[in-house]
Amino acid sequence: MSRIAKMGVTVPAGVDVQIKEDQIMVKGSGGELKLAPSALVKIAMADGKLSFEPADESREANAMSGTMRQLVNNMVVGVSKGFEKKLTLVGVGFRAQAQGSKLNLAIGFSHPVNFDMPAGVTVATPTPTEIVIKGANRQVVGQIAAEIRDVRPPEPYKGKGIRYADERVVIKETKKK
Repeated sequence: MSRIAKMGVTVPAGVDVQIKEDQIMVKGSGGELKLAPSALVKIAMADGKLSFEPADESREANAMSGTMRQLVNNMVVGVSKGFEKKLTLVGVGFRAQAQGSKLNLAIGFSHPVNFDMPAGVTVATPTPTEIVIKGANRQVVGQIAAEIRDVRPPEPYKGKGIRYADERVVIKETKKK
């Protein structure tokens, strides 16, 4: 059995988990998330703890039990605490501005770049060069952050661009004559 699946998931107070044949639903203060369960994994709930067992002895079922455990754990953490990604703009004149559910970027192009945030994801700009993306769904938050970074990834010579707050960009030496 998968080592990850053996750990199980502890459901904190204030989070409601409903397990049905076709859907796992997790509700909490951060919102409501749904997931289609795999037929290869048996999910059981006992005294505030979810357990995951492979349905058979196949390698796929073993791997999927750990995957399902982590997906459900991310849902539980997401509706209770939430997830956030921080981006930093590096470059002269680069700035970001959040207006409701929109993000406006001025990053050296001849036109402003606008992003609409999906439902359940909020964006904030504490300073003009910082972007904070928050939400309950870990996958969506990470995907939005990656799409924003993709507009202008950091270049290797001066380091200008949009980068994750904890990202370290290795600067290359310029060509010498």
